[in-house]
Amino acid sequence: MQLTGAQALIKSLEMEHTEVIFGLPGGAILPAYDPILDSPIRHVLVRHEQGAGHMAEGYAHVTGRPGVAMVTSGPGATNLVTALCDAYMDSVPVVAITGQVSRPVIGTDSFQEADTVGITRSVTKHNELLMSAEEVPLAVRQAFLLATTGRPGPVLLDVPKDVLQEKTEWYWPTDDEVSASLPGYKPTTKGHPRMVREAARLIAASERPVIYAGGGILKARAAEALRSLAEITRAPVVTTLMARGAFPDSHPQCLGMPGMHGNYAAITAMQEADLLIALGARFDDRVTGQVSTFAPAAKVVHVDIDPAELGKIRQPDVPIVGDCRLVIEEIVRVLAASGEPQADRGAWWARVNQWRERFPLHYEPQAEGEALKPQAVIEAIRDASPADTTVVAGVGQHQMWASQFWRFEEPYTWVNSGGLGTMGFAVPAAIGAKVGRPDRTVWAIDGDGCFQMTAHELVTASSERIPIKVAILNNAYLGMVRQWQELFYKERYSEVYLSPDLPDYVKWAEAMGCAAFRAETPADVAAVVDKANAIDDRPVVIDFRTDANEKVFPMVPAGASNSDVIVHPSQRPGGEEVVQ
Repeated sequence: MQLTGAQALIKSLEMEHTEVIFGLPGGAILPAYDPILDSPIRHVLVRHEQGAGHMAEGYAHVTGRPGVAMVTSGPGATNLVTALCDAYMDSVPVVAITGQVSRPVIGTDSFQEADTVGITRSVTKHNELLMSAEEVPLAVRQAFLLATTGRPGPVLLDVPKDVLQEKTEWYWPTDDEVSASLPGYKPTTKGHPRMVREAARLIAASERPVIYAGGGILKARAAEALRSLAEITRAPVVTTLMARGAFPDSHPQCLGMPGMHGNYAAITAMQEADLLIALGARFDDRVTGQVSTFAPAAKVVHVDIDPAELGKIRQPDVPIVGDCRLVIEEIVRVLAASGEPQADRGAWWARVNQWRERFPLHYEPQAEGEALKPQAVIEAIRDASPADTTVVAGVGQHQMWASQFWRFEEPYTWVNSGGLGTMGFAVPAAIGAKVGRPDRTVWAIDGDGCFQMTAHELVTASSERIPIKVAILNNAYLGMVRQWQELFYKERYSEVYLSPDLPDYVKWAEAMGCAAFRAETPADVAAVVDKANAIDDRPVVIDFRTDANEKVFPMVPAGASNSDVIVHPSQRPGGEEVVQ
């Protein structure tokens, strides 16, 4: 059967069970858009290519399947780069397809030409320029395999326009043909038995262990295995920003999030531990603080699918390359089979519980005449939402408050930009998450600064009937930058004021086809959240007027030791402020 390269591309995506493509057509990719008319694949027309990438990420986060984005050459591809880098940093499976100028004019600076492969080489797990229509099916199979196995990540296929127009004989590569075409790609999934036994030995002997669960737990579908390990060891569990939901917040062993804005008990337990059991975590600087002072007395068991992560930041005593779920299951099996009692951890839990009781997450109640407390807004939305609600955050103070004050009980209910910290992530990622799980309520918790970067994608949500809900914590500032300027730059607020009324968020949202409300008092909050939850035929946006003076605590200043964590002023002796 003869097909064009474009037809082969769309048919290949169908063979990979692609449900949806997020994209925007243009000249070089145009041939690939014609066969979409005859395909069962849904296409979501975005308003900016960066939005296509973030939607693909949101879809991948909640489904575990690759998100697919398709854009044109030149500026279409370059607009996608931020989302590719975001996916690369957070190990999100994305397949990106970019148009390219025709083969005879590559390298001549022709209209909308860019070296997409060169530009994206450092932000993709693999990328490739396809030079014949015959290559398309195999390249697509390779892309999906590479995006989803080993350490997941984005893969990009750059396809010249004339390759899309060229005829080829259709075929679908077998599994053996795909494996043979990638001779050097053999991710290690099973942990080395000797290392597994040594990990189990260290765990059993440890008096002050902490399970340090990272985003790799979710990528490996290892939440159940993590719970089994926690319960057989009775070790405290911390869940990084990327792992929220991997272990239930209601579980008595859960300490919540560690790191720069983590819970005091989680931060301090890691500092005082004698063993860190790092599972799918990469010792990110936002978790470790000053590396030389991080968990100084702790031995380290480090499990990761990516061998490059082992020893990159902290040298492990027991390095284990492998799939987190498979390795954890083996460690649990060895611990259960040994029959040997584990070390007494009663004294350790007594200390941990003291930290919990003395330094819980805290904010001062709203006083008469003050603006809304952002933490209270998040709690109100949380308490009025279904238990399996998906929460998507932008980047900044609101992201930290959402992670702190939402209670995550299920995996794949938290979507955010962790490694790259991409402002503007929330709205398009929430759209992708809702497309991936239309049965779930999706709330985007956004800041006014983030919202202004990608709010136009609400036009996409309205026109495509994707009913997400957006809470703007509008404090009229770039809040996290303002917080740093207040604490460390003597309140010299340089270029952080945004204005609470410009733009008018309610009118703007309504102009984009959304229902929109504003809340300025606690009574308003409950009423508008109820209204938002009752609307399910279009997107909803709420402008919550929040207190600009509110700061995220606890806080570890950048480059400082985690032992120097700053707690809320009310929890400090005499309530003193931070020394500037």
